Amino acid sequence: MLKLFCAALPLVARVALAAPTVAERCQAPEQHSVPLSSPVSSGLTASLPFGSEPLDTEPIVVDPFASQSSHLEPLAPNPLDLGSGAESPVPPLSDPLLDNPTPGPFSSPASSSSARNDTSSQSEAKPPFFKPSNTGTTNEKSSWTRPQGKKKNVVYFTNWSIYGANFLPQHVPADEITHLLYAFAGIASDGSVISIDTWGDEQKRLGDDQSWDESGNNVHGAIEQVFLLKKTHRSMKTLLSIGGWTASQEGKFDPAISSAAGRSQFARTAVELLARWGFDGLDIDYEYPLSGEEAENFAYLLRECREALDDYAQRNNQDYHYLLTVATPAGPLHYNILDMQGMDRYVDAWHLMAYDYAGSWDDTSGNQANVFADPYHPTSTKFNSNDAVDGYLANGIDPSKIIFGLPLYGRSFMNTQGIGQPYQGLGQGSIEQGVWLYRDLPRPNSDVYISRKIIAAFCYDAATEELVSYDTVETARMKAGYLMSRGLGGAVFWEASGDKTGEDSLVITVARELGDLDDSMNMLDYPESPFDNIRGAA
Repeated sequence: MLKLFCAALPLVARVALAAPTVAERCQAPEQHSVPLSSPVSSGLTASLPFGSEPLDTEPIVVDPFASQSSHLEPLAPNPLDLGSGAESPVPPLSDPLLDNPTPGPFSSPASSSSARNDTSSQSEAKPPFFKPSNTGTTNEKSSWTRPQGKKKNVVYFTNWSIYGANFLPQHVPADEITHLLYAFAGIASDGSVISIDTWGDEQKRLGDDQSWDESGNNVHGAIEQVFLLKKTHRSMKTLLSIGGWTASQEGKFDPAISSAAGRSQFARTAVELLARWGFDGLDIDYEYPLSGEEAENFAYLLRECREALDDYAQRNNQDYHYLLTVATPAGPLHYNILDMQGMDRYVDAWHLMAYDYAGSWDDTSGNQANVFADPYHPTSTKFNSNDAVDGYLANGIDPSKIIFGLPLYGRSFMNTQGIGQPYQGLGQGSIEQGVWLYRDLPRPNSDVYISRKIIAAFCYDAATEELVSYDTVETARMKAGYLMSRGLGGAVFWEASGDKTGEDSLVITVARELGDLDDSMNMLDYPESPFDNIRGAA
Protein backbone atom coordinates (compact mmCIF):
# COMPACT_ATOMS: atom_id res chain seq x y z
CA MET A 1 0.00 0.00 0.00
CA LEU A 2 2.51 6.82 3.23
CA LYS A 3 3.72 10.19 3.82
CA LEU A 4 5.18 11.92 6.76
CA PHE A 5 2.99 14.91 6.30
CA CYS A 6 -0.59 14.75 7.42
CA ALA A 7 -1.95 15.52 4.00
CA ALA A 8 -5.02 14.44 2.20
CA LEU A 9 -3.83 11.11 1.06
CA PRO A 10 -6.36 8.40 1.23
CA LEU A 11 -7.50 6.90 -2.05
CA VAL A 12 -8.12 3.43 -2.94
CA ALA A 13 -5.14 3.08 -0.77
CA ARG A 14 -4.98 5.92 1.73
CA VAL A 15 -6.85 8.45 3.71
CA ALA A 16 -6.74 12.22 3.76
CA LEU A 17 -5.87 14.08 6.87
CA ALA A 18 -4.54 17.60 6.81
CA ALA A 19 -2.89 19.62 4.09
CA PRO A 20 0.89 19.14 4.16
CA THR A 21 3.39 21.91 4.53
CA VAL A 22 5.91 22.56 1.79
CA ALA A 23 8.61 20.83 3.83
CA GLU A 24 6.40 17.81 4.39
CA ARG A 25 5.49 17.63 0.71
CA CYS A 26 9.14 17.34 -0.12
CA GLN A 27 9.47 14.25 1.97
CA ALA A 28 7.81 11.54 0.19
CA PRO A 29 5.36 10.13 -2.03
CA GLU A 30 3.40 7.06 -1.15
CA GLN A 31 1.17 5.52 1.37
CA HIS A 32 -1.19 2.72 2.01
CA SER A 33 -4.40 3.41 3.78
CA VAL A 34 -7.99 2.56 4.16
CA PRO A 35 -10.73 3.47 1.69
CA LEU A 36 -12.61 6.63 1.19
CA SER A 37 -10.31 9.49 0.91
CA SER A 38 -7.90 10.22 -1.75
CA PRO A 39 -4.60 8.48 -1.09
CA VAL A 40 -2.09 10.94 -2.06
CA SER A 41 -3.59 12.66 -4.94
CA SER A 42 -2.27 16.02 -5.85
CA GLY A 43 -4.02 18.73 -7.65
CA LEU A 44 -3.88 18.99 -11.34
CA THR A 45 -2.08 21.52 -13.29
CA ALA A 46 -2.82 23.60 -16.33
CA SER A 47 -0.21 23.51 -18.97
CA LEU A 48 0.94 21.63 -22.02
CA PRO A 49 1.14 17.91 -21.63
CA PHE A 50 4.77 18.25 -22.60
CA GLY A 51 5.73 21.18 -20.44
CA SER A 52 7.36 24.18 -22.03
CA GLU A 53 9.31 22.41 -24.78
CA PRO A 54 8.01 21.83 -28.31
CA LEU A 55 6.67 18.37 -28.96
CA ASP A 56 9.12 16.46 -31.12
CA THR A 57 6.79 14.02 -32.78
CA GLU A 58 3.87 14.25 -35.14
CA PRO A 59 0.85 13.47 -32.96
CA ILE A 60 -0.83 10.18 -33.65
CA VAL A 61 -4.41 9.80 -32.50
CA VAL A 62 -4.82 6.88 -30.14
CA ASP A 63 -8.04 5.05 -29.46
CA PRO A 64 -8.18 5.31 -25.65
CA PHE A 65 -10.22 2.16 -25.45
CA ALA A 66 -7.98 0.07 -27.68
CA SER A 67 -5.92 -2.58 -25.97
CA GLN A 68 -2.91 -0.77 -24.56
CA SER A 69 -0.73 -3.68 -25.51
CA SER A 70 -1.08 -2.59 -29.14
CA HIS A 71 0.00 1.00 -28.66
CA LEU A 72 3.74 0.52 -28.80
CA GLU A 73 6.03 -1.48 -30.99
CA PRO A 74 8.17 -4.15 -29.31
CA LEU A 75 10.99 -2.67 -27.29
CA ALA A 76 14.57 -3.24 -28.26
CA PRO A 77 16.24 -6.17 -26.53
CA ASN A 78 17.17 -3.73 -23.80
CA PRO A 79 15.10 -0.53 -23.83
CA LEU A 80 17.33 1.02 -21.19
CA ASP A 81 20.48 0.45 -23.24
CA LEU A 82 22.26 -1.12 -20.29
CA GLY A 83 25.58 -2.79 -20.80
CA SER A 84 26.31 -6.06 -19.10
CA GLY A 85 28.31 -4.33 -16.41
CA ALA A 86 26.08 -1.31 -15.87
CA GLU A 87 25.89 -0.32 -12.23
CA SER A 88 22.97 2.06 -12.58
CA PRO A 89 20.72 2.43 -15.61
CA VAL A 90 20.61 5.75 -17.40
CA PRO A 91 17.62 6.70 -19.52
CA PRO A 92 18.41 6.61 -23.24
CA LEU A 93 19.03 10.01 -24.83
CA SER A 94 17.27 9.17 -28.05
CA ASP A 95 13.94 7.69 -28.94
CA PRO A 96 12.95 6.48 -32.39
CA LEU A 97 9.53 8.05 -31.93
CA LEU A 98 10.97 11.47 -31.09
CA ASP A 99 12.77 12.18 -34.35
CA ASN A 100 10.16 14.43 -35.96
CA PRO A 101 10.64 18.05 -34.80
CA THR A 102 7.07 19.00 -35.72
CA PRO A 103 5.50 20.77 -32.72
CA GLY A 104 2.57 18.97 -31.19
CA PRO A 105 -0.87 20.42 -30.60
CA PHE A 106 -0.17 21.02 -26.92
CA SER A 107 3.32 22.44 -27.16
CA SER A 108 3.98 25.96 -25.97
CA PRO A 109 5.85 28.67 -27.88
CA ALA A 110 9.58 28.21 -28.19
CA SER A 111 10.04 31.40 -26.21
CA SER A 112 8.46 29.96 -23.10
CA SER A 113 10.63 29.23 -20.09
CA SER A 114 12.79 26.13 -20.06
CA ALA A 115 14.59 24.23 -17.33
CA ARG A 116 17.66 23.46 -19.44
CA ASN A 117 20.75 25.63 -19.38
CA ASP A 118 21.77 27.85 -22.30
CA THR A 119 24.38 25.41 -23.59
CA SER A 120 21.93 22.54 -24.07
CA SER A 121 21.38 21.41 -27.62
CA GLN A 122 17.92 21.37 -29.11
CA SER A 123 18.02 17.60 -29.33
CA GLU A 124 18.74 17.37 -25.61
CA ALA A 125 15.68 19.46 -24.87
CA LYS A 126 13.23 17.11 -26.51
CA PRO A 127 10.34 16.37 -24.19
CA PRO A 128 10.28 12.71 -23.25
CA PHE A 129 6.62 11.94 -23.94
CA PHE A 130 5.21 10.67 -27.22
CA LYS A 131 1.89 9.38 -28.43
CA PRO A 132 2.31 5.66 -29.03
CA SER A 133 1.36 4.39 -32.44
CA ASN A 134 -1.37 1.86 -33.02
CA THR A 135 1.01 -0.48 -34.80
CA GLY A 136 3.19 -3.13 -33.28
CA THR A 137 2.63 -5.41 -30.35
CA THR A 138 4.02 -5.75 -26.88
CA ASN A 139 3.96 -9.49 -26.57
CA GLU A 140 7.70 -9.84 -27.12
CA LYS A 141 9.59 -10.21 -23.88
CA SER A 142 12.63 -8.02 -23.38
CA SER A 143 15.96 -9.75 -22.79
CA TRP A 144 18.30 -8.64 -20.01
CA THR A 145 22.01 -9.13 -19.69
CA ARG A 146 22.14 -9.50 -15.92
CA PRO A 147 21.46 -13.04 -14.61
CA GLN A 148 18.10 -13.23 -12.87
CA GLY A 149 16.97 -15.37 -9.95
CA LYS A 150 13.37 -16.32 -9.34
CA LYS A 151 11.28 -13.17 -9.07
CA LYS A 152 8.38 -12.23 -6.84
CA ASN A 153 5.14 -10.80 -8.21
CA VAL A 154 3.26 -9.44 -5.21
CA VAL A 155 -0.16 -7.80 -4.91
CA TYR A 156 -1.98 -6.12 -2.05
CA PHE A 157 -5.60 -7.18 -1.51
CA THR A 158 -7.62 -4.76 0.64
CA ASN A 159 -10.30 -6.17 2.91
CA TRP A 160 -12.61 -3.24 2.13
CA SER A 161 -12.62 -3.96 -1.60
CA ILE A 162 -15.27 -6.64 -1.00
CA TYR A 163 -17.76 -3.81 -0.49
CA GLY A 164 -17.83 -0.83 -2.86
CA ALA A 165 -15.52 -2.33 -5.48
CA ASN A 166 -17.18 -5.76 -5.17
CA PHE A 167 -13.72 -7.25 -5.66
CA LEU A 168 -13.23 -10.60 -3.94
CA PRO A 169 -10.12 -12.68 -3.23
CA GLN A 170 -11.18 -15.16 -5.90
CA HIS A 171 -10.86 -12.35 -8.48
CA VAL A 172 -7.10 -12.10 -7.89
CA PRO A 173 -5.02 -13.66 -10.74
CA ALA A 174 -3.52 -16.20 -8.35
CA ASP A 175 -1.74 -18.09 -11.14
CA GLU A 176 0.31 -14.97 -11.89
CA ILE A 177 1.37 -13.91 -8.40
CA THR A 178 3.75 -15.29 -5.81
CA HIS A 179 2.50 -13.42 -2.75
CA LEU A 180 -0.81 -11.87 -1.68
CA LEU A 181 -0.66 -9.21 1.04
CA TYR A 182 -3.93 -8.98 2.98
CA ALA A 183 -4.48 -5.37 4.08
CA PHE A 184 -5.06 -4.47 6.77
CA ALA A 185 -5.06 -5.67 10.33
CA GLY A 186 -5.26 -2.88 12.90
CA ILE A 187 -3.50 -2.05 16.15
CA ALA A 188 -5.27 -1.62 19.50
CA SER A 189 -4.32 0.90 22.18
CA ASP A 190 -2.16 -1.66 24.00
CA GLY A 191 -0.25 -2.58 20.85
CA SER A 192 -2.28 -5.71 20.07
CA VAL A 193 -2.82 -6.61 16.42
CA ILE A 194 -6.54 -7.00 15.70
CA SER A 195 -9.07 -7.35 12.90
CA ILE A 196 -10.52 -4.00 11.82
CA ASP A 197 -13.57 -5.66 10.24
CA THR A 198 -14.52 -8.97 11.83
CA TRP A 199 -17.66 -9.24 9.68
CA GLY A 200 -15.80 -8.85 6.40
CA ASP A 201 -12.75 -10.82 7.51
CA GLU A 202 -14.44 -13.81 9.15
CA GLN A 203 -18.23 -13.88 8.74
CA LYS A 204 -19.57 -12.47 5.46
CA ARG A 205 -20.39 -15.21 2.92
CA LEU A 206 -18.36 -14.52 -0.22
CA GLY A 207 -18.34 -17.91 -1.93
CA ASP A 208 -20.93 -19.87 -3.86
CA ASP A 209 -22.23 -21.58 -0.73
CA GLN A 210 -24.47 -19.05 1.02
CA SER A 211 -26.00 -21.62 3.37
CA TRP A 212 -25.77 -21.06 7.11
CA ASP A 213 -26.59 -24.71 7.77
CA GLU A 214 -23.20 -26.23 8.51
CA SER A 215 -21.45 -28.17 11.21
CA GLY A 216 -18.26 -27.23 12.97
CA ASN A 217 -16.58 -23.90 13.60
CA ASN A 218 -15.57 -22.48 10.24
CA VAL A 219 -14.23 -19.12 9.20
CA HIS A 220 -15.89 -17.32 6.30
CA GLY A 221 -15.45 -13.82 4.93
CA ALA A 222 -12.42 -12.81 2.90
CA ILE A 223 -10.16 -14.95 5.09
CA GLU A 224 -11.88 -18.15 3.96
CA GLN A 225 -11.52 -17.19 0.30
CA VAL A 226 -7.84 -16.26 0.67
CA PHE A 227 -7.14 -19.60 2.34
CA LEU A 228 -9.00 -21.46 -0.41
CA LEU A 229 -6.73 -19.72 -2.93
CA LYS A 230 -3.72 -21.03 -1.03
CA LYS A 231 -5.04 -24.57 -1.22
CA THR A 232 -5.47 -24.44 -4.99
CA HIS A 233 -2.35 -22.33 -5.72
CA ARG A 234 0.36 -23.87 -3.58
CA SER A 235 3.11 -21.50 -4.70
CA MET A 236 1.10 -18.41 -3.70
CA LYS A 237 2.09 -17.26 -0.23
CA THR A 238 -0.16 -14.98 1.84
CA LEU A 239 0.95 -12.34 4.33
CA LEU A 240 -1.09 -10.37 6.84
CA SER A 241 -0.34 -6.68 6.33
CA ILE A 242 -0.58 -4.60 9.49
CA GLY A 243 -1.04 -0.84 9.77
CA GLY A 244 -1.19 1.29 6.65
CA TRP A 245 -1.23 5.04 6.08
CA THR A 246 -4.34 5.81 8.12
CA ALA A 247 -3.38 3.72 11.14
CA SER A 248 0.11 5.20 11.05
CA GLN A 249 -1.13 8.79 10.87
CA GLU A 250 -3.58 8.15 13.70
CA GLY A 251 -0.68 7.08 15.92
CA LYS A 252 -1.73 3.44 16.15
CA PHE A 253 1.89 2.27 15.99
CA ASP A 254 2.95 4.42 18.95
CA PRO A 255 2.10 1.92 21.72
CA ALA A 256 3.48 -0.91 19.61
CA ILE A 257 6.97 0.54 19.23
CA SER A 258 7.49 2.88 22.19
CA SER A 259 8.09 0.23 24.86
CA ALA A 260 9.41 -3.29 25.16
CA ALA A 261 6.03 -4.41 26.50
CA GLY A 262 4.21 -2.87 23.53
CA ARG A 263 6.56 -4.47 21.03
CA SER A 264 6.17 -7.86 22.67
CA GLN A 265 2.37 -7.52 22.67
CA PHE A 266 2.35 -6.54 18.99
CA ALA A 267 4.53 -9.47 17.92
CA ARG A 268 2.71 -12.05 20.03
CA THR A 269 -0.78 -11.04 18.86
CA ALA A 270 0.33 -10.61 15.24
CA VAL A 271 1.50 -14.23 15.19
CA GLU A 272 -1.70 -15.33 16.95
CA LEU A 273 -3.74 -13.71 14.17
CA LEU A 274 -1.47 -15.31 11.55
CA ALA A 275 -2.09 -18.71 13.15
CA ARG A 276 -5.84 -18.06 13.45
CA TRP A 277 -6.24 -17.07 9.78
CA GLY A 278 -3.61 -19.25 8.12
CA PHE A 279 -1.06 -16.79 6.73
CA ASP A 280 2.52 -17.40 5.59
CA GLY A 281 3.97 -14.27 7.11
CA LEU A 282 3.58 -10.67 8.25
CA ASP A 283 3.95 -7.41 6.34
CA ILE A 284 4.42 -4.26 8.44
CA ASP A 285 3.27 -0.99 6.88
CA TYR A 286 4.42 1.77 9.25
CA GLU A 287 4.31 5.22 7.63
CA TYR A 288 6.69 6.40 8.96
CA PRO A 289 9.24 6.65 11.75
CA LEU A 290 9.93 10.38 12.17
CA SER A 291 13.00 10.29 14.38
CA GLY A 292 16.07 8.22 15.02
CA GLU A 293 14.49 6.88 18.20
CA GLU A 294 11.33 5.76 16.39
CA ALA A 295 13.44 4.16 13.66
CA GLU A 296 15.47 2.26 16.23
CA ASN A 297 12.32 1.11 18.00
CA PHE A 298 10.86 -0.02 14.68
CA ALA A 299 13.90 -2.24 14.16
CA TYR A 300 13.37 -3.65 17.66
CA LEU A 301 9.73 -4.35 16.76
CA LEU A 302 10.82 -6.28 13.69
CA ARG A 303 13.21 -8.31 15.83
CA GLU A 304 10.33 -9.21 18.15
CA CYS A 305 8.21 -10.25 15.18
CA ARG A 306 10.99 -12.36 13.69
CA GLU A 307 11.52 -14.16 16.98
CA ALA A 308 7.78 -14.71 17.47
CA LEU A 309 7.43 -16.19 13.97
CA ASP A 310 10.38 -18.52 14.53
CA ASP A 311 9.06 -19.55 17.95
CA TYR A 312 5.67 -20.38 16.41
CA ALA A 313 7.26 -22.63 13.78
CA GLN A 314 9.45 -24.36 16.35
CA ARG A 315 6.54 -24.80 18.77
CA ASN A 316 4.58 -26.62 16.07
CA ASN A 317 7.55 -28.66 14.79
CA GLN A 318 7.45 -26.95 11.41
CA ASP A 319 10.50 -26.73 9.20
CA TYR A 320 9.12 -23.58 7.61
CA HIS A 321 10.31 -19.99 7.37
CA TYR A 322 7.42 -17.61 7.98
CA LEU A 323 8.01 -14.39 6.09
CA LEU A 324 8.47 -10.89 7.50
CA THR A 325 8.33 -7.93 5.10
CA VAL A 326 7.98 -4.17 5.32
CA ALA A 327 6.34 -1.52 3.12
CA THR A 328 8.83 1.32 2.84
CA PRO A 329 8.95 4.85 1.37
CA ALA A 330 10.61 6.17 -1.77
CA GLY A 331 10.99 9.68 -0.38
CA PRO A 332 14.55 10.36 0.85
CA LEU A 333 13.53 12.30 3.95
CA HIS A 334 11.63 9.23 5.08
CA TYR A 335 13.91 6.38 4.07
CA ASN A 336 17.04 8.15 5.32
CA ILE A 337 15.56 8.08 8.83
CA LEU A 338 15.14 4.30 8.78
CA ASP A 339 17.64 2.09 10.57
CA MET A 340 18.01 0.02 7.42
CA GLN A 341 20.82 -2.19 8.66
CA GLY A 342 19.01 -2.81 11.92
CA MET A 343 15.83 -3.73 10.04
CA ASP A 344 17.42 -5.73 7.26
CA ARG A 345 18.71 -8.53 9.45
CA TYR A 346 15.10 -9.45 10.28
CA VAL A 347 13.11 -8.80 7.09
CA ASP A 348 12.81 -10.94 3.99
CA ALA A 349 11.74 -8.19 1.60
CA TRP A 350 11.40 -4.42 1.29
CA HIS A 351 8.22 -3.41 -0.56
CA LEU A 352 9.30 -0.09 -2.06
CA MET A 353 6.30 2.20 -2.50
CA ALA A 354 7.49 3.71 -5.77
CA TYR A 355 4.41 5.82 -6.41
CA ASP A 356 2.43 8.83 -5.16
CA TYR A 357 5.18 11.16 -6.31
CA ALA A 358 2.54 13.74 -7.25
CA GLY A 359 -0.95 14.46 -6.04
CA SER A 360 -3.45 16.86 -4.53
CA TRP A 361 -0.88 18.17 -2.07
CA ASP A 362 1.18 19.67 -4.91
CA ASP A 363 0.94 23.02 -6.69
CA THR A 364 1.55 21.50 -10.12
CA SER A 365 0.56 18.32 -11.88
CA GLY A 366 3.22 15.66 -12.08
CA ASN A 367 4.18 12.10 -12.81
CA GLN A 368 3.15 9.97 -9.87
CA ALA A 369 5.34 6.91 -10.49
CA ASN A 370 8.19 7.82 -12.86
CA VAL A 371 11.39 5.78 -12.71
CA PHE A 372 13.77 8.58 -13.73
CA ALA A 373 13.81 12.35 -13.31
CA ASP A 374 13.13 14.71 -16.22
CA PRO A 375 15.88 17.36 -15.94
CA TYR A 376 14.16 19.58 -18.49
CA HIS A 377 10.85 19.69 -16.62
CA PRO A 378 11.74 19.18 -12.96
CA THR A 379 8.28 20.14 -11.70
CA SER A 380 6.90 17.07 -13.46
CA THR A 381 9.20 14.65 -11.60
CA LYS A 382 9.60 15.87 -8.03
CA PHE A 383 10.69 12.37 -7.00
CA ASN A 384 11.90 9.36 -8.93
CA SER A 385 12.22 5.66 -8.25
CA ASN A 386 15.79 5.27 -9.49
CA ASP A 387 17.10 7.60 -6.79
CA ALA A 388 15.16 5.63 -4.18
CA VAL A 389 16.64 2.33 -5.36
CA ASP A 390 20.10 3.90 -5.24
CA GLY A 391 19.37 5.10 -1.71
CA TYR A 392 18.48 1.64 -0.44
CA LEU A 393 21.45 0.05 -2.16
CA ALA A 394 23.75 2.68 -0.68
CA ASN A 395 22.51 1.60 2.75
CA GLY A 396 23.60 -1.96 2.10
CA ILE A 397 20.26 -3.53 1.16
CA ASP A 398 20.65 -6.53 -1.14
CA PRO A 399 18.90 -5.62 -4.41
CA SER A 400 17.18 -9.01 -4.52
CA LYS A 401 15.30 -8.04 -1.34
CA ILE A 402 13.88 -4.85 -2.88
CA ILE A 403 10.43 -5.39 -4.40
CA PHE A 404 9.55 -2.54 -6.76
CA GLY A 405 6.11 -0.96 -6.30
CA LEU A 406 3.65 -0.11 -9.09
CA PRO A 407 0.28 1.64 -8.68
CA LEU A 408 -2.96 0.24 -10.06
CA TYR A 409 -4.49 3.71 -10.07
CA GLY A 410 -3.80 7.13 -11.51
CA ARG A 411 -3.73 10.64 -10.06
CA SER A 412 -5.86 13.24 -11.77
CA PHE A 413 -5.30 16.96 -12.28
CA MET A 414 -7.97 19.26 -13.73
CA ASN A 415 -7.71 22.51 -15.67
CA THR A 416 -4.08 21.98 -16.52
CA GLN A 417 -2.15 22.62 -19.69
CA GLY A 418 0.10 19.64 -19.13
CA ILE A 419 2.51 17.69 -17.01
CA GLY A 420 4.44 19.75 -14.48
CA GLN A 421 2.07 22.71 -14.89
CA PRO A 422 -0.32 24.46 -12.50
CA TYR A 423 -3.77 22.95 -12.12
CA GLN A 424 -7.08 23.75 -10.50
CA GLY A 425 -9.12 20.98 -8.98
CA LEU A 426 -9.14 17.21 -9.15
CA GLY A 427 -10.92 14.80 -11.43
CA GLN A 428 -14.02 12.98 -10.24
CA GLY A 429 -12.17 9.73 -9.67
CA SER A 430 -13.42 6.15 -9.55
CA ILE A 431 -14.17 6.00 -5.84
CA GLU A 432 -12.62 9.12 -4.42
CA GLN A 433 -11.90 12.48 -5.95
CA GLY A 434 -8.62 12.77 -7.81
CA VAL A 435 -7.94 9.06 -8.07
CA TRP A 436 -8.91 6.90 -11.04
CA LEU A 437 -8.49 3.15 -10.84
CA TYR A 438 -6.35 1.77 -13.63
CA ARG A 439 -9.33 -0.23 -14.87
CA ASP A 440 -11.07 3.10 -15.66
CA LEU A 441 -8.13 4.48 -17.65
CA PRO A 442 -7.42 6.03 -20.03
CA ARG A 443 -10.32 8.46 -19.72
CA PRO A 444 -12.74 8.69 -22.67
CA ASN A 445 -11.65 11.05 -25.46
CA SER A 446 -8.16 11.41 -24.02
CA ASP A 447 -4.83 10.75 -25.72
CA VAL A 448 -2.18 8.60 -24.07
CA TYR A 449 1.44 9.79 -23.85
CA ILE A 450 4.33 7.55 -22.89
CA SER A 451 7.95 8.30 -22.03
CA ARG A 452 10.70 5.73 -22.44
CA LYS A 453 13.21 8.18 -21.02
CA ILE A 454 11.66 8.57 -17.59
CA ILE A 455 9.37 5.50 -17.83
CA ALA A 456 6.07 7.21 -17.19
CA ALA A 457 2.73 7.80 -18.89
CA PHE A 458 -0.34 9.98 -18.68
CA CYS A 459 -3.58 10.53 -20.54
CA TYR A 460 -4.78 14.02 -21.42
CA ASP A 461 -8.14 15.32 -22.59
CA ALA A 462 -7.63 18.64 -24.37
CA ALA A 463 -11.33 19.49 -24.11
CA THR A 464 -11.71 19.00 -20.36
CA GLU A 465 -8.03 19.70 -19.59
CA GLU A 466 -7.86 16.67 -17.33
CA LEU A 467 -4.50 14.94 -17.02
CA VAL A 468 -4.13 11.58 -15.29
CA SER A 469 -0.70 10.14 -14.44
CA TYR A 470 -0.75 6.34 -14.37
CA ASP A 471 1.01 3.20 -15.57
CA THR A 472 0.12 1.50 -18.84
CA VAL A 473 0.96 -1.96 -20.12
CA GLU A 474 3.94 -0.39 -21.89
CA THR A 475 5.36 1.35 -18.81
CA ALA A 476 4.71 -1.75 -16.69
CA ARG A 477 6.83 -3.76 -19.13
CA MET A 478 9.55 -1.13 -19.01
CA LYS A 479 9.47 -1.12 -15.20
CA ALA A 480 9.81 -4.89 -15.19
CA GLY A 481 12.83 -4.46 -17.44
CA TYR A 482 14.21 -1.77 -15.16
CA LEU A 483 13.92 -3.81 -11.99
CA MET A 484 15.53 -6.78 -13.72
CA SER A 485 18.39 -4.58 -14.91
CA ARG A 486 19.00 -3.52 -11.31
CA GLY A 487 18.79 -7.09 -10.01
CA LEU A 488 15.75 -6.30 -7.85
CA GLY A 489 13.63 -9.06 -6.39
CA GLY A 490 10.36 -8.41 -8.17
CA ALA A 491 7.29 -6.20 -8.24
CA VAL A 492 4.51 -5.32 -5.80
CA PHE A 493 1.18 -3.71 -6.72
CA TRP A 494 -1.18 -1.48 -4.77
CA GLU A 495 -3.91 -2.73 -4.99
CA ALA A 496 -5.64 -5.66 -6.70
CA SER A 497 -9.10 -4.18 -7.27
CA GLY A 498 -7.72 -1.46 -9.55
CA ASP A 499 -6.34 -3.80 -12.21
CA LYS A 500 -7.83 -4.79 -15.56
CA THR A 501 -8.12 -8.37 -16.74
CA GLY A 502 -6.45 -10.43 -19.44
CA GLU A 503 -3.82 -8.86 -21.68
CA ASP A 504 -4.49 -5.40 -20.22
CA SER A 505 -3.71 -6.50 -16.66
CA LEU A 506 -0.57 -4.87 -15.28
CA VAL A 507 -0.13 -7.68 -12.75
CA ILE A 508 -0.21 -10.30 -15.50
CA THR A 509 1.95 -8.19 -17.83
CA VAL A 510 4.71 -7.90 -15.24
CA ALA A 511 4.44 -11.57 -14.26
CA ARG A 512 5.05 -12.64 -17.84
CA GLU A 513 7.87 -10.15 -18.29
CA LEU A 514 9.62 -11.34 -15.12
CA GLY A 515 9.39 -14.92 -16.33
CA ASP A 516 10.76 -17.34 -13.74
CA LEU A 517 8.69 -16.67 -10.62
CA ASP A 518 9.25 -17.82 -7.04
CA ASP A 519 7.57 -21.22 -6.73
CA SER A 520 8.32 -21.99 -3.08
CA MET A 521 5.44 -23.73 -1.32
CA ASN A 522 3.02 -22.13 1.09
CA MET A 523 1.95 -23.55 4.46
CA LEU A 524 -1.40 -25.27 5.08
CA ASP A 525 -0.78 -26.65 8.58
CA TYR A 526 -2.17 -24.35 11.30
CA PRO A 527 -2.75 -26.50 14.40
CA GLU A 528 -3.44 -23.48 16.64
CA SER A 529 -6.30 -22.06 14.54
CA PRO A 530 -9.76 -22.27 16.17
CA PHE A 531 -11.36 -22.75 12.74
CA ASP A 532 -11.96 -26.26 11.47
CA ASN A 533 -11.56 -25.30 7.81
CA ILE A 534 -8.10 -23.86 8.48
CA ARG A 535 -6.80 -26.08 11.27
CA GLY A 536 -7.71 -29.27 9.41
CA ALA A 537 -6.60 -28.21 5.94
CA ALA A 538 -3.19 -29.86 5.86
